Amino acid sequence: MIRGLFRLIGLLFLTGGFIFLVYDGARSVADNSVQLTKLGDFWNDIHQASQQSFRDWLEQTAPWVWDHVAKFVLTQPTFAVLGVIGLALMLLFRPRKPLIGYARD
Repeated sequence: MIRGLFRLIGLLFLTGGFIFLVYDGARSVADNSVQLTKLGDFWNDIHQASQQSFRDWLEQTAPWVWDHVAKFVLTQPTFAVLGVIGLALMLLFRPRKPLIGYARD
C-alpha cells in the first residue's frame, strides 16, 4: 500500500514537471527567447516565508548543505527538478517482478 502511495506521489511530481515544461515552452514561444521558471522563484511565488524559514533552519543545521546543494537545486528549472523527483519515486517504488518457475517459501 505504501508503495502505491509513493508511486502516486511520483506520478503527481511527473505531472507537475510536464505542466511546467509546457508552461515554460509557451512562454518561450511568446517571448522568442528561452524562459525557464527556476524552482526558487516558483517557491517564492507560492509561499515566500516558508522558503526563508527553511533556509534559516538549514543554515543552522548544516550550513554546507545550503551553500552546495540547496542553492544549486533552487537555481534549476522547475520542470527538471519535479521530473527527476517524480522519476526517482516511480523507479524506487515500482512493483517487484514476479518469480517465474519456482515458488519461494
